[in-house]
Amino acid sequence: MSDASYRDAIFSTPLDRVARFSFDEQVVACFPDMIRRSVPGYGQILGMLGLIASRHLRHGAEVYDLGCSLGAGGLALAGTLAPDAFRYTGVDLSPGMVARARETFAAECPEHRMEVIEGDIRTLPYRPAGMIVLNFTLQFLAREDRDAVIARLFQALEPGGVLVLSEKIVAGDEQHNAWLVERYHDFKRANGYSDMEISQKRTALENVLVPDTLEAHHARLAEAGFARSQTWFQFLNFASLIAFKDTTTPAIPAERKS
Repeated sequence: MSDASYRDAIFSTPLDRVARFSFDEQVVACFPDMIRRSVPGYGQILGMLGLIASRHLRHGAEVYDLGCSLGAGGLALAGTLAPDAFRYTGVDLSPGMVARARETFAAECPEHRMEVIEGDIRTLPYRPAGMIVLNFTLQFLAREDRDAVIARLFQALEPGGVLVLSEKIVAGDEQHNAWLVERYHDFKRANGYSDMEISQKRTALENVLVPDTLEAHHARLAEAGFARSQTWFQFLNFASLIAFKDTTTPAIPAERKS
C-alpha cells in the first residue's frame, strides 16, 4: 500500500483555461492536504462521527458513508467502535478514491467489516442502515436530484436511525454571505493558498459545487420524513446537520444489493 500524499498545488500556476473540478488522480494524490487546508472544521466533524454512532447506532448495524473519498469517515468510526459494533459500506464514484480507501482499511483496521464500492448514490440499492453519512457529497449533485436522494436515504434508514449531512452552505442574506465567503478566503490564505489558487479553484468549482442554505437543507430533510433535524456544527460557511428518523416510523423495506 502506498500512503503517499502530496501538497495541493493543482491551481498554483496560471492556467489559460480552468477546467471543471473533478476527483481525478491528481486530486486523489493530494486530497488529504487539500481537504485539511480547504474545509474548516473537517477534523472536528470526523472526530464526532464515532461519538454520534456510539449514542445512536444499534449494535452491528450498517453504516453507509456516501462519497467516502479516501475513507476518513470509516477510519474515524473504526477508531471509536469495536469491530463487531457496525458494518461499514463506503461508496464513491472515483475509482482512485475507492482503490486508496480499500488499501487504507486493509492496513489500518483489518478486523472491522469495511467494504468500499464504486457506485452512484442516486441509484445505489441500499440495505437497511442504522446510520448514513453524507460528508460534503450532496453539494456535488444536481439540485434536482437532491430531494430524491434524501428521500431514498430516509427509506433506507431503520427506525431510530440517523443521517449526518455535512455541506458547504450559502447564507440567505447577501451581506452575511459575503462576509462568510471573505473570511473563508482568509482561512485559505492562512493555510498557504495564494489569491491565484483561490480564484482558479473557485472558477473550477463553479456549477460543480452548488451550495444550499441551511434552511433549504432542513426543509428537505423534513419533506423526506425525518422527525427532526438540527445543525450541530458550523464553521464559517461549512456546517454539519443530524437528522433523526422517528422510532415509531414503520420500516420501509430497503433495496438489497444483488
